Amino acid sequence: MAAVPPAPPAYLKIEGLTKEFDGYKAVNNVSLDIAKGEIFALLGSSGCGKSTLLRMLAGFETPTAGRIVLDGQDMAGLPPYQRPVNMMFQSYALFPHLTVEENIAFGLKRDGLPREQVAERVQAMLKLVQLGKFAKRKPHQLSGGQQQRVALARSLAKQPQMLLLDEPLGALDKKLREETQIELVNIIEQVGVTCVMVTHDQEEAMTMASRIAVMSEGRFLQVGAPADIYETPATRFVADFIGNVNLMDGTLAVDAAEHCEVACADVRHYIGHGITGTQGMPVSVAVRPEKIKLSRAAPADVRVNAVKGRIREMSYFGSFTVFHLTLPTGASLKVSQANTDRHPEDRLTWNDEAWATWDGWAQVVLTQ
Repeated sequence: MAAVPPAPPAYLKIEGLTKEFDGYKAVNNVSLDIAKGEIFALLGSSGCGKSTLLRMLAGFETPTAGRIVLDGQDMAGLPPYQRPVNMMFQSYALFPHLTVEENIAFGLKRDGLPREQVAERVQAMLKLVQLGKFAKRKPHQLSGGQQQRVALARSLAKQPQMLLLDEPLGALDKKLREETQIELVNIIEQVGVTCVMVTHDQEEAMTMASRIAVMSEGRFLQVGAPADIYETPATRFVADFIGNVNLMDGTLAVDAAEHCEVACADVRHYIGHGITGTQGMPVSVAVRPEKIKLSRAAPADVRVNAVKGRIREMSYFGSFTVFHLTLPTGASLKVSQANTDRHPEDRLTWNDEAWATWDGWAQVVLTQ
């Protein structure tokens, strides 16, 4: 058996970090290790504590308890301007009266770098973000995506050990945001800077980050790679927050070493592994819509992972269609099917009856 490679050493260590406001714990005893060069996302809804955590890393908020250690240096007591950290805000905070190159040079001049070194660093940043021909323009003469790249160049110009991004693409429209995600990741990876970003946009986190921490009420519910969090969520909250999901409540009917069965109101689930639970215990079953197949014909065995319903709603998204099936109890089941044929025969439509089926590895059994 091949040896498992050791985990990279922690470049940023967050240990037992807590922040209280008038007795309320906005961040509640969180710990985390982030490797050098990693792009890490803090993901959660408004008020979950992710921005407060980012502000503590930047030095804008003082922790109530816990430690922040960056490359072996304890950040306790260090003001923002003394930390080897730069933060890029959602609003970009560009100076409207300065040109692009003057915006990028601003922090370098404040640090007293020689003029030649400032000019050299600015040119390198302009080349990195591909804005050389816009160097003499003011921010209002740029598109939203170009302004975002200026703000990134200014943040990277001081060569920080860590880059903090607060909703970095929140000000852009959907199409531009999607285009900029990959571009931003490429620039960050090219520089090699360690990056912690805050976002409420799950697609943005999953596209840009190598690992994600899902936050709720000041705590980390799950930390892992995007695929791990999506495919094997640890809790109902994570399953529901990341992507679309069908959640069905039931009880554990069978729990063997090689499989388990969960009895729900509309279907008896067969899962291809055991969960080491107690028979009769309440559980939830999570099934992603794209794991479900839809057909007019009944499957050969309708006893396992199959349920008949009526199509109540359909939403066409070009590359795929989402069907909403009404099940016998009145519950709704979402099914996502890829549109691989331009003109499919016998297309399913509103009010049609259809069978939904999925295999024994499609579900995740959740106990909390």
